[in-house]
Amino acid sequence: MEQVALKQAEKWIYSKNVDILTKIHIQQMINKGDKSMLIESFHTSLEFGTGGIRGIMGVGSNRINKYTIGMATQGIANYLHHTFPKEKKKKVAISFDSRNKSDFFADITASIFSANGIMVYLFAELHPTPLLSFAVRHFSCHCGVMITASHNPKEYNGYKAYWNDGAQVVYPHDTNIIKEVNDISLDDVKFEKKSTLIKSITKELDELYISKILSLGYHNANTEYKKNLKIVYSSIHGTGITLVPAILQRLGFENLHIVEEQASPDGNFPTVIYPNPEEREAFTLAIRKAIQINADIILTTDPDADRVGVGIKNLTGEYQLLNGNQTASLLIYYILEKLKETNTLYSHKYIVKTIVTTDLLAVMAEKYNIKCYDTLTGFKHIASLIKKLEGKEEFIAGGEESYGYLVGDFVRDKDAVASCAFIAEMAAFTQQNQIPIYQLLENISILFGLFEEKLVSFTKKGIQGQQEIQKMMDNYRKNPPRMINKSPVISIKDYLSGEEKNLQTNTVSLLELPKSDVMQLFTEDGSKISIRPSGTEPKIKIYITVREKSISSENIEENRKKLQKNIENIIIDMNLK
Repeated sequence: MEQVALKQAEKWIYSKNVDILTKIHIQQMINKGDKSMLIESFHTSLEFGTGGIRGIMGVGSNRINKYTIGMATQGIANYLHHTFPKEKKKKVAISFDSRNKSDFFADITASIFSANGIMVYLFAELHPTPLLSFAVRHFSCHCGVMITASHNPKEYNGYKAYWNDGAQVVYPHDTNIIKEVNDISLDDVKFEKKSTLIKSITKELDELYISKILSLGYHNANTEYKKNLKIVYSSIHGTGITLVPAILQRLGFENLHIVEEQASPDGNFPTVIYPNPEEREAFTLAIRKAIQINADIILTTDPDADRVGVGIKNLTGEYQLLNGNQTASLLIYYILEKLKETNTLYSHKYIVKTIVTTDLLAVMAEKYNIKCYDTLTGFKHIASLIKKLEGKEEFIAGGEESYGYLVGDFVRDKDAVASCAFIAEMAAFTQQNQIPIYQLLENISILFGLFEEKLVSFTKKGIQGQQEIQKMMDNYRKNPPRMINKSPVISIKDYLSGEEKNLQTNTVSLLELPKSDVMQLFTEDGSKISIRPSGTEPKIKIYITVREKSISSENIEENRKKLQKNIENIIIDMNLK
């Protein structure tokens, strides 16, 4: 591995495109007795995962920098020329978030596309990911790029690549782009900007996007409850501040309180450990403000505003953070109720979730007589399904447990801006009906069944971490548990082999979804355990789902405790402590 890293590092040293300071830095790595930094930086090249390229900023082929961004962009440019040879005017859209160097990387990306004769629509200021997806579709671009590392720590940055449908690239485009990147050297990258081919995207696009949200019609006509609803919002130093307050105010939510300490975009994220709305720590200042003003709901968005976290009061009046499954259930239940209210809940409409997202959504769809489709993890798979069904069936909304939701199909990725709008509408709906949000969650469980979910994850960094994750996946495949929490495992879905094995009948059937490194275990008592390596972080994730089909208001708490105990037992049985 050291020889591989050394060979890659020497290519950079001898490249005409690499600047002298970078070459000196690389030579210092080589000269050091401890080669660990050299190996970590150069042992491999960053590849597109479920979210594109993402990594720690620094020098090296395994780091985010001008040159890895450059090679990815040159690879995409080459692929565009090969894929659309007859189209003389190829176009791309580029946006960026608040992370350190995001604007610099966006400019580098624009320069390379323009140097390759491709028209670039570049946002003049930082903007959320959903606006990039919207821009790709609005300007009829062939692809798009979002410079972001989503909710990763401050030392990370990244590069999400989008195709002409406004969705992140999927097979075969992702693998073909990687091939293009691998077939070029650093010296092949064209860095010379052609300013005449770069156009600035103005705030007029913001207005078009907002008008699309307003046109969806899932709004409460009674503005009194909107005016009175107390909302605390934090952008956690990210791009959400550019549009979330604006859309909420346009919808009539006047009682909006911004967490000012986190309102300014800042790639150092000085007030949080991680800028991740999945973490309670990131809510600290928002909860403090909510307590001060007695807020009804808390909304937070991650740096590129594609994910949203929600806080509500529980039955004791304390602020409780919803997990992604709970938020998805509330949001989609509200939208389905609005469609039912207007007699527009037709059977050709559908919702989408990923295979690790709560099955409560599937039960809900069945009760409302619409379809619920499953996809692999990653919102690009939801977007791919929307494209496949376009003109045949009508998409309503979709979600995944990792705090990403989409309402309407004018954007083809997670959209925290529109999600904040409709989550606020849902909160106003509960006030209008004199039902606290937490009570609505309880009511949904009584109507459709009680689901309890827990995510257990293990962080495994670096090369050794990758090997450990692979070993864990191999062990689960070779030696899957046959009994979990005293309940037999009755079937195993292995998406890597593309097969489902029924352990009761000893039969094997093919899975419909594409192959992916995911395993799912199903037990006789209705539990589901899903295991997969993360596509965007150095983690292995285990998703545990348990359920009770029939409950009442009298026994809901008793059943919840029973299910939570089942989760604890599953964690012990599978050695996940």
